[in-house]
Amino acid sequence: MLATLSSKGQVTLPKEIRDRLALDAGARLDFQLQPDNTITVRLVKPDALRLRGLLKSNLPRALSPAQEAAAVGEHLRARHRPGGKKHKPVQA
Repeated sequence: MLATLSSKGQVTLPKEIRDRLALDAGARLDFQLQPDNTITVRLVKPDALRLRGLLKSNLPRALSPAQEAAAVGEHLRARHRPGGKKHKPVQA
């Protein structure tokens, strides 16, 4: 298979290679130049550290254990004070 080097130093991988390796835009490739001037290319699979932060969330951050304990305590105090909100039992 042949490919042409562009004026910007870019090469478009032939479709057969992209399909066989399941490459999409943004795929990371590692190029190695061998002593005989052969170039090897391998797909770099993302690891857990690289994926961290990839998905953004609008949810608030998790509570610390101290914040969680304080929130549970406040909930229980409110629930059990006179005139506090009583929850209806769940019916099956």
